[in-house]
Amino acid sequence: MENSESARKETHREICDSKRESWHPRVNTETASQMVRILRRRAAHAWLALSWVILIGDPASAQTAGMPGDELSPGQVQSGSLLLKMKSGYVVATRMNTDIDATISGLVARVRVRQEFRNPGPDWVEGVYVFPLPDAAAVDRLRMRIGERIIEGEIREKEKAKKEYEAAKAAGKKASLVEQERTNLFTTSVANIGPGETVSVEIEYLETLQIDEGIFSIRFPMTLTPRYIPGTPLQDRKGSGWSPDTTSVADASRITPPVVSASKDHKVSFRAELDAGMPLEYVASRYHPINVDRKEERYAIDLSESGVPMDHDLEITWKPVPDSAPRAMIFSESVGGDPHVLLMMLPPDDSSVPQQLMPRDLIFIIDTSGSMHGTSLAQAKRALTMALNGLKPQDRFNVIQFNSVTSALFPGSVSATTNNIDVSRRYVAGLAANGGTEMRPALQLALSTPISESHLRQVIFITDGSVGNEDELFTLIESQLGSARLFTVGIGSAPNSLFMRKAAEAGRGTFTFISALHEVNEKMGRLFRKLERPQITDIEIEWPGSVVAEMYPEVVPDLYAGEPVFVRARLSDEVRGSDIVTVRGNSSSGSWGAEMSVDIGESSPGVGALWARARIAELLDRARRGTDEDAVRKSVIETALAHHLVSKYTSLVAVDKTPTRPQTVNLNSEQVPNLLPYGQSTQAIFGFPATATGAGALLAHGLILIVLALLLLAVLGRRPRHDLQTDS
Repeated sequence: MENSESARKETHREICDSKRESWHPRVNTETASQMVRILRRRAAHAWLALSWVILIGDPASAQTAGMPGDELSPGQVQSGSLLLKMKSGYVVATRMNTDIDATISGLVARVRVRQEFRNPGPDWVEGVYVFPLPDAAAVDRLRMRIGERIIEGEIREKEKAKKEYEAAKAAGKKASLVEQERTNLFTTSVANIGPGETVSVEIEYLETLQIDEGIFSIRFPMTLTPRYIPGTPLQDRKGSGWSPDTTSVADASRITPPVVSASKDHKVSFRAELDAGMPLEYVASRYHPINVDRKEERYAIDLSESGVPMDHDLEITWKPVPDSAPRAMIFSESVGGDPHVLLMMLPPDDSSVPQQLMPRDLIFIIDTSGSMHGTSLAQAKRALTMALNGLKPQDRFNVIQFNSVTSALFPGSVSATTNNIDVSRRYVAGLAANGGTEMRPALQLALSTPISESHLRQVIFITDGSVGNEDELFTLIESQLGSARLFTVGIGSAPNSLFMRKAAEAGRGTFTFISALHEVNEKMGRLFRKLERPQITDIEIEWPGSVVAEMYPEVVPDLYAGEPVFVRARLSDEVRGSDIVTVRGNSSSGSWGAEMSVDIGESSPGVGALWARARIAELLDRARRGTDEDAVRKSVIETALAHHLVSKYTSLVAVDKTPTRPQTVNLNSEQVPNLLPYGQSTQAIFGFPATATGAGALLAHGLILIVLALLLLAVLGRRPRHDLQTDS
């Protein structure tokens, strides 16, 4: 950039000073090293104990307990690497680093993610890596780089892509396959990485920005919190994860990659070009220090430090100066001759309108499972305490906690008296994290509680969302919500964004992410304003003239203070700059409406893909609600192929035409681990009790067998003398 290095540092310092609360708190290097040593030591002890349980209890269940493989040892966790048993012996698994490059313009971001797979061992290997992306990402491009050569990926139906990849793998050709496991969870497979070779896989996706109370943001997932897997284990496996497939999560083995608590690799580099199109008050990062260079209304952003670990989601925020904040924006792109538009309209700020404060019945649900151990639970407890402090005398409330079991503080909702709030504060202060993430009973308890006509029911769900049975929970919320509203608060350094957004959408509420203690007050304050301000309901959009729009969402959800209307539409006809789009709705203060001129201007690449991504999500929701699955599958494939998108039924595959692995040489397959999210402990998740594994049950099983064995030994120790006397 044109700015000198000193100017870069000064810009960075000014941003830190103007938005100091947005930076991730620093940790003393010596303290951090000590924490890592403690976590490693605890993890080793946990794995050692668990190994004894498995040996005594059920040798066939070794994979269920943790990492894949039959003979993996606790040393893999201590070293922060995955060990592979090759013909030549154990070697460290393929290392992986990630480079992120984003171009942000208007309301759309195009993001390139480059994953580097390196084989340090002497054998030919296949690398398999499960990784998160934003839950609304439209993945549309794949490139495989081998030295100076680039192989472009092609979109195929999932089964065809898999067959093409497997055929190339068997033939010794380098190949890459990108598959969707969940809308925010993907798998990259890379075949035939030779000894000492490095292969890079580049994935690109499009995403719409988030806007909340005039603050724009974009979030980049770095790792994933291990998912809790309910249900009875099945015999067959679809993947190589640590969990078996179960009756509740049929693909559990594909969404449970191994994790390591520390790694010399798993580093991320980040760059972004931000074309705001307006003067900004600030650009900041919530959890990672950044450099920001400005040239007019364009901003170049990168990380201030190198070697940043992939253990905490990266979030960039920016805020326009008050007078320049847009109230409405519209972008368009023609795909196949059909105009596609992305519409954003921000409802007016009604803070000047006298509020009709309706008494509320607030039910707070807090996740106390093992994955919430450490900083996550500290954030959740602080958020819940702040919520309790915000209760009004006319409100009613209750607190529900859940892990492997669900319990409520009170038998039912109680009045928000000083005494009841004090009791609740003490109860929250004493909460501890352990056990599994059994969400369903907690949701059922909250949603089945009788609703009073005199109070507005609002459910506040505080969790990291680390579950594998999301669809089951979305269906439960939709079927039992009634007139209540559900608001999700995502906690931790790598929450499950899919669960947060879709659960709030099903519950006609909003979602909030809290990933550090210093932002609890700010983000909970925003949530309170939404809870207290009337939502705009029954929203309708009128398109100009004879234009017919196939838009998503088909029914615009309720809106809360500071939230925009977002609509993605494919239109039957072109619109002109003089045309008007009208948005109408209802609020507690009366009817609401706004108009905007359709001044589209230049084409905005990616708008068509974002519409297609929204359509696919709606089609899959219909299947979950009972629409014929074959019909949904056909429509999803048709849409995904037309827009070159990865989906539940389509994948991207790239194949090199030239074989590189000799047919006489074997190919080993490995699961590349993820880095454990910041602030979490392997003992809390995989130890005893654990969240995402059956370790707790295995431990109990093993302890019972140990006790029985000791009793048997004691009995046998006393029997010989008695038996001899009897026999004589």
